[in-house]
Amino acid sequence: MVRLYDSGVYLVNGTEIVPEAEAARVEQMTGKSVAPAEAKKGTIAYSIMKAHNTAESMDNLRIRFDAMTSHDITFVGIIQTARASGMEEFPLPYVLTNCHNSLCAVGGTINEDDHMFGLSAAKKYGGIYVPPHIGVIHQYMRETMAGCGKMILGSDSHTRYGALGTMAIGEGGGELGKQLLRDTYDVAYPGVVAVYLDGKPAPYVGPQDIALAIIGAVFKKGYVKNKVMEFVGPGISEMTTDYRNGIDVMTTETTCLSSIWRTDEDTQKFLVSHGRPQDYRKLDPADVAYYDGCVYVDLSTVKPMIALPFHPSNTYEIDELNANLADILHTVEVEAARIADGRAKFTLLDKIRDGKLQVQQGIIAGCAGGNYTNVVEAANMLRGRSCGAGEFSLDVYPSSQPVFIDLARKGYIADLMTAGAIVKTAFCGPCFGAGDTPMHNGLSIRHTTRNFPNREGSKPGNGQMAAAALMDARSIAATAANGGLLTSAAEYDVWGNVPEHDYDDTVYRARVYQGFGKAQPEVSLFDGPNIKPWPELEPLADNILLKVCSKILDEVTTTDELIPSGETSSYRSNPLGLAEFTLSRRDPQYVGRSKAVDQTERVRVSGGSAVEKDPALADVYRVINTIPGSEDVNVQDIEIGSMVYANKPGDGSAREQAASCQRVIGGLANITKEYATKRYRSNVMNWGMIPFHLKGEPDAFEVGDYIYVPGIRKALDGDLSDIKAYVVKDGKAVQIDLYIMDMTKNEREIVKAGCLINFNRNKRKK
Repeated sequence: MVRLYDSGVYLVNGTEIVPEAEAARVEQMTGKSVAPAEAKKGTIAYSIMKAHNTAESMDNLRIRFDAMTSHDITFVGIIQTARASGMEEFPLPYVLTNCHNSLCAVGGTINEDDHMFGLSAAKKYGGIYVPPHIGVIHQYMRETMAGCGKMILGSDSHTRYGALGTMAIGEGGGELGKQLLRDTYDVAYPGVVAVYLDGKPAPYVGPQDIALAIIGAVFKKGYVKNKVMEFVGPGISEMTTDYRNGIDVMTTETTCLSSIWRTDEDTQKFLVSHGRPQDYRKLDPADVAYYDGCVYVDLSTVKPMIALPFHPSNTYEIDELNANLADILHTVEVEAARIADGRAKFTLLDKIRDGKLQVQQGIIAGCAGGNYTNVVEAANMLRGRSCGAGEFSLDVYPSSQPVFIDLARKGYIADLMTAGAIVKTAFCGPCFGAGDTPMHNGLSIRHTTRNFPNREGSKPGNGQMAAAALMDARSIAATAANGGLLTSAAEYDVWGNVPEHDYDDTVYRARVYQGFGKAQPEVSLFDGPNIKPWPELEPLADNILLKVCSKILDEVTTTDELIPSGETSSYRSNPLGLAEFTLSRRDPQYVGRSKAVDQTERVRVSGGSAVEKDPALADVYRVINTIPGSEDVNVQDIEIGSMVYANKPGDGSAREQAASCQRVIGGLANITKEYATKRYRSNVMNWGMIPFHLKGEPDAFEVGDYIYVPGIRKALDGDLSDIKAYVVKDGKAVQIDLYIMDMTKNEREIVKAGCLINFNRNKRKK
């Protein structure tokens, strides 16, 4: 059972939940009256954020982190940005892992070029470099960097180390660049929601089951959006820390900002066994702590779960699905048809065999599935059994070499391999479509983090479509033992025999470059033909003209739809090359439209005539000069850019490329109802685009129309709540009302400067 409270709550003595409406009970229990504003200081999150806040007030935080981490499809761009802004040395420990472009399977030398760029940067600027296949980003950070009371920033959305007492946040590269330049992470003090864990999980229930139960309850309601999830309650101590890590990493899929857990003796044991006893301290809420909401979870009632395509919140109990296969799978087929939009076909009803769902592939991998405990449980299930010689296949990726080594020494790798599983090295690819793409029309069950449309690697534009469902490693192993017929782990009694993990960091000591505090400025950065600097971007003009280049009315638009993941990973160090894939899964014509706008703007900036480049602008400019207040505007001075409308963009990955790809081919603004995540909105602003919201419905404009926004620089200096704009078409101007959610002073200046790089260059000149 997962239950959401309708209002804020007090947590008294760490065990009793008191709804805010019953605050008088708190006074009776404690003998004192505690207002919410005071009691919120009793949360674990408050104490950690306060310790890292450099601002005088806790209302608007200015955070400096203890460490940072990036992987090999983000660190090149981040370092290039920081270099261009004047960085000379990494001022904090910065871990560069190589777990996304590890295969080096396509594109010639370019993936290994990125890796060698990372190694040379670690030497030059004083960083920590983890070579390919040694460890996935978040497992390495758990094993070596996370500790109680710390804050860590990562350029991967699943940067979550709350179960180790660390508040970790996944953001776009611009925010990491700010830390490298000794600036701060600026955010209004977030709400904090208690996740009260009670009871004890059944032996056949794994961390993914609990995570999916929570995600299914909170995501669609936006219950924890941009808030901190603080895990409390006695149920925490009924799980090992390795198990808790598997729940914690999935909190990203709720759209929360960060997470933090109460720590205990098992947290201490984990840190001691990993050679870091000094990183433990007990973290508990105060005797009275106020939370902005509460998610109550009775762990004993959670059953094996599945998140069907195409979102981690599309959750069902496996037993419920098996009892209603045809009805539930039909709804997925309907959604698949909408997503494919006639370009491909995906079916599930034809996979029902004698009342069971036949699955084509199983994957246990990455920061969620590849943990020691999960792989041991899968091996226990498959020992002496077989995955079969049919269409089903199983791949297992231990999350780090230390985990792999221990599994091998204890015989679990042999158990998996003799059952027919393929065991591979640490790699994040199955999570985002850079490896193990299933066959056309295939269904993959995965203990990974996401199952967004086509994230498993298929390409509807090429007539291909497959899909992934999320499950726990235990039920995936049970399914494998039945040749791919979907099976709940509850049908077996083999669970819970997990010996202590014997951590051995010899491979880290042998292969990881430890350069923090040892910068060597004389080292040259390794270069390669695909490693390109960011193109120059111009500052924002006083008045702007936006051409609508895409209009997306889906309920939610994921980061993977804004910029695809797997097939683009080889181009992540080439801004213009990567930009060719922008919206390719959702609106393949967008790139051509936006580049045409960009070409017109380039003519204008060089002093040429925008009208000569685009004759349709003549009528647009004529109408603009009829708008009150714009009669005397020199239309040749109006900046021209492309614009995307989406109802709710940015769910999912922290990749800044979702915004930078729009920007480098002419993007100047987004108009939305709301942003799915803070991190995508931050990326938009850091790349100099304006994060507009629309009052009302987007009925006044369509793709190809122009929207004129006068006095935008002046508006950015104001309260942002009422910005007049005009749709210019059919010889007239129709007013629409825009607004922008609050921006910090620096965010306003970044957008006016044209991007974060320009903003930092301007600061250096002063």
